[in-house]
This record gives sequence, structure tokens and C-alpha cells, in this order.
Amino acid sequence: MRQAVFSSLGSWVSGAKFLDLFAGSGAYGLEAVSRGAASGIFVEKDPLTAACIRKNIAAVCKSLGRPDIELQVLNADAATVPGGLVPDLVFIDPPYELIAGVAPKLFTRLTALLADKVDPLVIFEMPGEMTLSPEDWTCVKRLGKGAGQPTVGIFRTNRALTG
Repeated sequence: MRQAVFSSLGSWVSGAKFLDLFAGSGAYGLEAVSRGAASGIFVEKDPLTAACIRKNIAAVCKSLGRPDIELQVLNADAATVPGGLVPDLVFIDPPYELIAGVAPKLFTRLTALLADKVDPLVIFEMPGEMTLSPEDWTCVKRLGKGAGQPTVGIFRTNRALTG
């Protein structure tokens, strides 16, 4: 799935700032780093998992011969969407059982956080049978095999699509 996502994103990743919410192992953000993202923040609530992300960042950056100073791990609730960094790309991979309750809040917060960005993208992993229709956002691409399988929606702001 990640391969398909990053193939679809193409040149959007190089030089981008990203936010990886519900980061888990940090796979989305680390793939972005390996494809040339400039900086990013990984947000993970579980302290042991956040520590694992820090180790993964160190390993990936060492392998790339790149310093990790532009990458941060926040041990926080991803549903709050921390401020500070205004990203170009936002990766969201929440536990599926939380999506219905958290997705509207996330998109509302991202609308405010990304108001000054020309064309930010939100990459949201969800079950294939689920559809999200957040206010002020449009799913411009859906990747995956459908019901019973993980899929990814790539969302753009309506402002970017009409402006």
C-alpha cells in the first residue's frame, strides 16, 4: 500500500514538510524521509512505540547519510493535531475503530492549521468499506482493493481545487 501511495504522490514528497499522525512504527513518515522530505513530526501516543520510532529514525537517517535534526517525535494524542509545523503532507493511519469519531475532528483541525498552505495533501488510511466526506475536503484519489482491505484516500482542500 505504501508503495502505491508514494508512487501517487511522486514529486510532492521531495522537500516537503510532513506530519505523521498515529505514527505507529513511523512507516509513512520514514518512507517520506527516504524519498526526500525535508522535515517532519511523528505523533504517537504510546511512549514505547514513540521510542521505537526514534530508533527507526536514527537507523533510516544513518542509512541515508542524513542528519535527523529536522525530524521530531511527539509523544502525544494524535487526535489533537499539534500546531507548530505547518506541513505540506499529512499522513493519518488511526486504529480503524477510532476513525468514525476522530476523522471529523482531525479534518476540522487540519482545515485551520493548513489555511495558509496553497495545496496541502492529507493521506488517510481506512478500511475499504469506509467513505469519508469531510467538510472543506475532497478525496481526489482512492488506492486499494476495496471492502475488507486497507485503502488510502488522498484528500485535497476544496479551496485548492477551486482556486
